[in-house]
Amino acid sequence: MTARTARHWVRTVRWYLRELTGEAEYDRYCDRHRRHHPKAPLPTRREYDVWRTLRREEHPEGRCC
Repeated sequence: MTARTARHWVRTVRWYLRELTGEAEYDRYCDRHRRHHPKAPLPTRREYDVWRTLRREEHPEGRCC
């Protein structure tokens, strides 16, 4: 295995884990928030997680329970 292949594999696994854990979702939210509300403060990760959980509970969108 070459170094280039190993780096690609590590990047792929890192991307997958970030998508799986939701870390990438928070990063996308921060990018979007900065573009649309440049002067507004960013919520912390914890604040974002609370907001996201409340929103999902209020709007189930096809979940059975």
